Amino acid sequence: MTALEANLRSVQERIAAAAKRAGLDPVGVTLVAVTKTQPTEVIRAAYDLGLRHFGENRVEEAEAKVGELPPDITWHMIGHVQSRKAERAASLFHVVHSVDSVKLAQRLERASAARAKPLLVLLELNVSGEAGKYGFPAERWAEDTAQGAGAFTGQGAALLAAIAEIAALPHLQVQGLMTMAPIVADPEQARPVFARVRQLRDELSAAFPHVHWPHLSMGMTDDFEVAVEEGATLVRIGRAIFAPDLPSWCQIRTP
Repeated sequence: MTALEANLRSVQERIAAAAKRAGLDPVGVTLVAVTKTQPTEVIRAAYDLGLRHFGENRVEEAEAKVGELPPDITWHMIGHVQSRKAERAASLFHVVHSVDSVKLAQRLERASAARAKPLLVLLELNVSGEAGKYGFPAERWAEDTAQGAGAFTGQGAALLAAIAEIAALPHLQVQGLMTMAPIVADPEQARPVFARVRQLRDELSAAFPHVHWPHLSMGMTDDFEVAVEEGATLVRIGRAIFAPDLPSWCQIRTP
């Protein structure tokens, strides 16, 4: 067994165990292998082991890879997308996890007009309030909700208005939410962030019943098990699959 295969098997087993602890079906969790900085031969090795979902952080890096790899791969854009690169992103990726403004959504909409199918998008939220993090501000969502009145103020009203605009774009299809949890020493410290995103998704489902909200993209190498327990359907994992010394591991075999 190669080191890659051993790593992949370990991650898959950990995902399945986390889902079962939460009473969830592991089949409902998609592993998105994060391949930034990985050469195409490493990605192909992962493909040969059965992976079909791969995530890239930069448009430029993806451009050098996508055409060299099998066409049945589903490519996920998981990094920040500058509006000026929206056209290139729409031509490369099947799913964009990081829609964080109406302006970006509108650019992706124009770029997706010629696509045979709508571009799948997730709305990135910043629920932790961390400065410097991308995403629609949502750390005050609960406070901005007038309980029982069905009214919203501040961030809540702004987020609802943005979603209404994005959901009306005919060539984009909103599929759920994405978040980046803070970097913490103990994965349990990230749990409240994941729980808030799940709760917010449920409230948005009620506010926008005509929009399909199947996905929560949350959880990376250091915290994906907690994210799965809190309802993640897409986990973005790179380091736990691709060892730091890759691609040399391709030659290493374990018992």
